[in-house]
Amino acid sequence: MTIKEAILKSLEYIKEPSDTDIIYNHIVEKRYYEFTKGRTPKKTISAQLGDFIRNDDQRVKRIKGDGGKYLYYLSKYEEDLNIEHITTRNYDNISNLNKTTYTERSLHKLLSSYLMNKRIHTKTILHEESKNSKDEYQKWIHPDMIGVEFLKLKSNVNKRFMKVVNKVNTFKLTSYEIKKEIKTDYDLKKYYFQAVSNSSWANYGYLVAFEINDNLKEEMHRLNESFGIGIIELKSKPFESKILYQSKFNELDFKTIDKLCNVNEKFGKFIEIIERLLTIDDRNYSSLEYELVDFCDDYLQNDTEIENYCKKNNIPIENNE
Repeated sequence: MTIKEAILKSLEYIKEPSDTDIIYNHIVEKRYYEFTKGRTPKKTISAQLGDFIRNDDQRVKRIKGDGGKYLYYLSKYEEDLNIEHITTRNYDNISNLNKTTYTERSLHKLLSSYLMNKRIHTKTILHEESKNSKDEYQKWIHPDMIGVEFLKLKSNVNKRFMKVVNKVNTFKLTSYEIKKEIKTDYDLKKYYFQAVSNSSWANYGYLVAFEINDNLKEEMHRLNESFGIGIIELKSKPFESKILYQSKFNELDFKTIDKLCNVNEKFGKFIEIIERLLTIDDRNYSSLEYELVDFCDDYLQNDTEIENYCKKNNIPIENNE
């Protein structure tokens, strides 16, 4: 019997959401698998459980229990377990804790770090800095963060050619709506359509969340297929963040971009720098690129900086179980 077969047999017997320790102890007790010397059994079980999720193996699902620990169960028992009630209860516990620990805006630096690793420059757009910010009708007018990615061309001739023929194809603009958690179907619908509303102008639009209820994946897939907004699961170790669903490409809506430039000064500045980068000669390009970097969001460059930042801002660090 393989380790995965032992895990499946154990979950079949237990028949309820269980953490790594419970599953490991049951495997040992029932002698489903003999671990060889030199191995770290619990870490092995944890890694194999993670593989079920990462590989989208539909036999096993997981939820977050009290304290943020992952609980695993067989998907065929989902209806009998009343998972929605369990996840809502557990997410409420986590939510109450998180209200006193970390803020939504503390996640911006994690997202900017993840995106900068992909060569995407980002800028946070604060709602309170926009004109008519107290107007409820202006709430969904712009996203939390915008990003730009430039097409990297090695040939100077090709660069000049692209600029002359079609400047709009030398860069891509992306909109990001950031949330601490998506715990219920109601949350998902509310946040998703907020992202739809404030991302219509961009080439790509994403809803980003730090904590996502795994049981909403099917509905996320449906929404993504229907409306095209992608979904990113943000991690406290930002370089491990995942695009769960890719955003679909749209042509830029210049009329809305013009409106947003007038509504928010920083949005306008971001677009203005991009415009200058697209028209400036090669000799002065580097200095303007530094100006863009200086204007954009700060980001974390290594694991030590990330760990210190998370501790300072009370952002829970995943144990990867």
